[in-house]
Amino acid sequence: MADQIVEDLRSQILSGALPDGARLPSERELAAHYDVSAPTIREAIRVLAAMGLLSTRNGSRTTVTADGNTLLAVSIASVVQFEKMSAGDVLGLLGALNAYAVEQAVERASDEDIAGLRSAAEQAAEIVDVESAAAALKHYFVTLSAISHNPLLAALCRFITEIQIGLAVELSGGSTEDWRLVAGSPLHMTRMDIAEAIAQRDSARAVQLLRDYHSRVIERTRSSPRAKEIRQTDPGLTAFLSSWLGANVGLGSALDKRG
Repeated sequence: MADQIVEDLRSQILSGALPDGARLPSERELAAHYDVSAPTIREAIRVLAAMGLLSTRNGSRTTVTADGNTLLAVSIASVVQFEKMSAGDVLGLLGALNAYAVEQAVERASDEDIAGLRSAAEQAAEIVDVESAAAALKHYFVTLSAISHNPLLAALCRFITEIQIGLAVELSGGSTEDWRLVAGSPLHMTRMDIAEAIAQRDSARAVQLLRDYHSRVIERTRSSPRAKEIRQTDPGLTAFLSSWLGANVGLGSALDKRG
């Protein structure tokens, strides 16, 4: 019965019948509705909470926490950690996904979308400190994937971009100079060129620029002083990546970010 209740509530959450932030009926009301005991309801809620679909924190009534970005992030992070994937494999995938996003943007982006991408590129050129520079760079690539108007593609790109930028921040050690080595000029000009190629509806040029950009970023990241040091014992930065995911991605941390 608990499995059936889990499936019914899960379907209601994913369909939107129980929207994000909604409060579930009380345990007693749910037990009466499904004609089961309170322990059966508690087991179903425990399973849904483990999935990241419900929150039972602080002793308040259970609420729906159905957030697609959180579910996707936890799922991808779990696969990366379980399969012991290297940083190169993950970041290489981002290059392929962003190349497809560029192709889609050439076909689907509006003039307003492209203006937003140009603006994001200009903001990413300003490197005052690592934190603000990283946020601006993330905004550029989130904007790039968003103007593909493909929600699944955008969600995948958004999360793996967060991994790439998070690793770059860690490897920079907070040094603005080291950050400039990874994301500064002439990469800024390439980001602008990508926006212009999309504006000109030149798919081949935009994709090539994007692929060249990712290759250079990965090479620059691997060549940073701290990356060289870590690679002496962790050649593929596999353990480093897993550690970063463990510290930054999880249902608890995601719920905290949501407030």
